[in-house]
Amino acid sequence: METLDSEASDDLSYCDLDSFPEVLLERSKEIQSLQLSHNQITILPRSIGAFVNLIALDLSNNGLSYISDEIIHLKQLKTLIARNNALDQAALPKEFAVLNNLEVVNFSGNNFSQFPLQLTQMPSLRRVYLGSNRLQSVPNDIKFMIGLEILYLGGNNLTEIPAEIGHLSQLTALNLCDNKLQSLPPTLMNLQKLQSLSLHNNSICVLPQEIVALDLVELSLRNNPLVARFVQDLVYKPPSLLELAGRVLKTKAVQYEESEVPRNLVDYLASAQSCVNPRCKGVYFTSRWEHVKFVDFCGKYRVPLLQYLCAPNCTPASPLVSLSSSDSEPEDDIPVVKMKKVLLG
Repeated sequence: METLDSEASDDLSYCDLDSFPEVLLERSKEIQSLQLSHNQITILPRSIGAFVNLIALDLSNNGLSYISDEIIHLKQLKTLIARNNALDQAALPKEFAVLNNLEVVNFSGNNFSQFPLQLTQMPSLRRVYLGSNRLQSVPNDIKFMIGLEILYLGGNNLTEIPAEIGHLSQLTALNLCDNKLQSLPPTLMNLQKLQSLSLHNNSICVLPQEIVALDLVELSLRNNPLVARFVQDLVYKPPSLLELAGRVLKTKAVQYEESEVPRNLVDYLASAQSCVNPRCKGVYFTSRWEHVKFVDFCGKYRVPLLQYLCAPNCTPASPLVSLSSSDSEPEDDIPVVKMKKVLLG
């Protein structure tokens, strides 16, 4: 936010206000920055519309539950901060998106259970903070927020992120920590300007291999199931007789007519997955060997990627993703200490 003259800025924080004092309204057209945090303004007064030259407004820590429609008259507003209140998606005016100069919105610490759709209609936004809310999903329309540089969604109830996140080509920081994510969309690889990716305290079991295409400076993975996965033996369930028979049919290319085989067996045979080892012709259905491949990440550290083999003795002949030439130690001999450093760093 640009620096404002002290004459154009009013700080009325901690003043026990529940509305705007008359002396403030008399100077409304002069004020460009208004700090009203830590008061008792539970409903933003309609008189907010009088501050037509306002550039920055801070309403944090008020117990604010509703923002009046008159806020849409603040055509010069660039920064709106309303942290730690009682706002939800119904608290915003339907026409909120007409504030087409707005660049920074901070609604962290509120009661949003849905991502405010008005924000997806505002391509001018550069920074959006919605941490510590109750968000359960991110809309596909997030793809329209093409100017976004920072997106903070930590501390919510998200279980997945839509593939449309890959449209945010200007994004430099993405925070998804403290959610319930189990995986990430491969479209993250399109975020070529991304420098910081925070994923700690989730339920992530595997990373998409496309993540190695990112030139990240910061990557946080701690406190995810994938951490424990790499310091314990990986899982292999011996195949059943049905799977063994199915593997033989697929690897030997045995011909069969669908009319001669029960429908459930046709579907089962069609579900076969090829072994990731390019020199192996094997397949698997449900019984597979989970193998970890540590790949070099921009020469900074190794990232663990999970791949599936048809059997424990089927080790890949070549890496899933090439290691850098400076990395000479065998992958299977990486010391546990280094693994922990990679995963928790």
